[in-house]
Amino acid sequence: MALREGGKILEVNLEEEMKRSYIDYAMSVIVGRALPDVRDGLKPVHRRILYAMYEEGLTPDKPHKKSAVVVGTVLARYHPHGDAAVYETMVRLAQDFACRYPLVDGHGNFGSVDGDSAAAMRYTEARLAKIALAMLADIDKETVDFIDNYDGSLKEPVVLPARIPQLLVNGSAGIAVGMATNIPPHNLGEVIDALVYLIDHPEADLKDLTRFIKGPDFPSGGLIIGREGIRNAYRTGRGSIKIRAKAQVETLSNGKSQIVVTEIPYQVNKARLVETIGELVREKKIDGITDLRDESDRTGMRIVIELRRDVQPRVILNQLYKHTQLQENFGVIMLALVDGRPRILNLREMLTLYLDHQKEVITRRTRYLLAQAEARAHIVAGLRIAIQFLDEVIKIIRQSPNEPEACRGLMERFALSDRQAKAIVDMRLGRLTALEREKLEEEWEELQKRIAYLKEVLGSEAMVYGIVREELLEYKNKFADPRRTQIVLEEENLEVEDLIAREDIVVTLTRRGYIKRQPVDAYRSQKRGGRGIQAMGTREEDFVQDIFVTTTHHYLLFFTNKGRVFRLRGHEVPEAGRQARGTPLVNLIYLNKEETITAVIPIRDPGENAYLFMATRRGTVKKTPLAEYHTSRRDGLIAINLEDGDELIGVLRTEGDNEVILVTRQGKAIRFAEDEVRPMGRAAHGVKGLALEDGDEVIGLVRVKEEAELVVVSEKGFGKRTPLSEYRAQSRGGKGIITMNVTERTGPVAAVAVVSQDDELMLISADGILIRLGVEDISRQGRNTQGVTLMRLEHNDRVVAIARVQ
Repeated sequence: MALREGGKILEVNLEEEMKRSYIDYAMSVIVGRALPDVRDGLKPVHRRILYAMYEEGLTPDKPHKKSAVVVGTVLARYHPHGDAAVYETMVRLAQDFACRYPLVDGHGNFGSVDGDSAAAMRYTEARLAKIALAMLADIDKETVDFIDNYDGSLKEPVVLPARIPQLLVNGSAGIAVGMATNIPPHNLGEVIDALVYLIDHPEADLKDLTRFIKGPDFPSGGLIIGREGIRNAYRTGRGSIKIRAKAQVETLSNGKSQIVVTEIPYQVNKARLVETIGELVREKKIDGITDLRDESDRTGMRIVIELRRDVQPRVILNQLYKHTQLQENFGVIMLALVDGRPRILNLREMLTLYLDHQKEVITRRTRYLLAQAEARAHIVAGLRIAIQFLDEVIKIIRQSPNEPEACRGLMERFALSDRQAKAIVDMRLGRLTALEREKLEEEWEELQKRIAYLKEVLGSEAMVYGIVREELLEYKNKFADPRRTQIVLEEENLEVEDLIAREDIVVTLTRRGYIKRQPVDAYRSQKRGGRGIQAMGTREEDFVQDIFVTTTHHYLLFFTNKGRVFRLRGHEVPEAGRQARGTPLVNLIYLNKEETITAVIPIRDPGENAYLFMATRRGTVKKTPLAEYHTSRRDGLIAINLEDGDELIGVLRTEGDNEVILVTRQGKAIRFAEDEVRPMGRAAHGVKGLALEDGDEVIGLVRVKEEAELVVVSEKGFGKRTPLSEYRAQSRGGKGIITMNVTERTGPVAAVAVVSQDDELMLISADGILIRLGVEDISRQGRNTQGVTLMRLEHNDRVVAIARVQ
């Protein structure tokens, strides 16, 4: 590539030229625009605005001045960029919902938390806030370096003295080239306390400092959930902090509830938040909200969300946290310029670098004050000589033809400097009185003490830090205020089930492994002998294998025919329409090839003091403490150690002192006490529960209940209920007794259930036809009977499962 320069053509490498030019541009953005300096926490535009206002005399004790004047001054003197950018920056410095401690005192419309923009700069007025003076304090005492402005006509400060830790107190956000910063605001009192502690204990670690700095303190208040994100940010310079709105549930006189939001997360647009909630209600993604109002006024924020009487306020509130900006994550990136280079800083480094800056400010101020004191002492020393030799001094001055000659005469006679001689010549006659001479001596003594003190300060780092400490505490007493953002423990963190309303559900599972859930009221009760309604659409050769009723908050333990167990929550089963197949179970748990689910039981808490009682197809039984299944391993756990060719067919949740009944395909049943089976580990094999005849197998396992009955249903839809009192208790391992007269007309036994008088049953066929009927509609008959028709089936269809509805 060729470039023309000064009439010459230069050959340059395009790749190198692009790289060099882009790096120059990137560094210009990084250093001169987007990132704050670690010392004063300001970007160049912020620094120039504050300094221009200070130069213009727009201090808190002076009247406000038009913002257009401020913007024009900044543009003309220091920041030759767009006026809109300068004004927007100044507006943000004045917004109490954007800055924790606003540095500009605005008068007029400076925007709102609803996202309203500020009025035009010709309408608004501004001046420095009181706390901004702390940022500029001692700037005229050579405490910081100055450089030429953009055209060399003026000087501007490289950095402000920043007597308060602005970078942490108000935070900073900016996007540079290839990097970004996002430092949250903090409480001034907490940060100063940490700085004071660090001065007193230079070896302090992060744990010590976080005793004082609890976490960010946002101007909008709200809640910070958990401390882990805070710890990561303070330790590494990066972290994610979860912020949640402050809300409370109020009960109205009519019995309804309402959620009242009084604080929202930092930088969230309130109007947009309310609009989002309304959209979710209209789209029925959140059900139960009847009214939404923004009642905010000058006294504070108040968003009112009225709820239906039948909904749980906590569920609605957690859904709002999940789907709206009532809960936000603040990504912390503590990136700042250190010696002109961007660095990720942890909390201790940020505090240490600020103290280093303050040490330099105090040191340079002390040197300036020392120079001023020594200069004055030099003058006072000359005046003392003049008073001591007053008559001679007067004579020299009277005999001199002009002032320069008088100065020269004094310098020659008393070995004075030019400045001293000039001061003597300029001295008023009133200074020659006895009182004035006494004041001069007092001033001399004070100057000597002050000079000695200032020299001592310069010679002692401890004294310098002592001054920093003292002045920081003064600013704390003057400007610190209580914390606005509350930090709550992680235990109050949002749980997934809190987003799901607790409701009864019907879960259906097919032989091919399709699963779904539906609300239990999706099925209406019918009379015995009805045709039923379509409960699930199945593929050819597929049929519904299991159906049960649980809740969205309960755990579901899935036992496979191979003796493994998996765990899900009820709400983790995807909801589907009444005729939909559902979701393949392999998408939810990791099943091996040819492994199928043979038992699913709902439990409230895997850590309960209870047992799981299991039975296999060959009549083996086993009892294991429920606590051994308290894990959520995705690859499952061993539930029982099976022999070759055997399969797990049933599992019960028991208390350890129950009685159980095993039912076989050929209509045999055995009842025995659970305590005849000792507790075993998960991987144990088990013991014999029932002696089977050739060709028979166990198809059901149920628990005995007082005053309950056993419903037995055959594959061809025949069924009956028999009092459990007709089943006498036997010893484990026997052959059992007849529970149903199995014939070719009835077909083999398909399923059994223990029921009470007020229960309802769901019967489902292999073709997916479901019928729901009351227990009182099922005929009560003895053990050795065939039963009556409960469900009329199409040709080649058969009953595969029943479930009890309480």
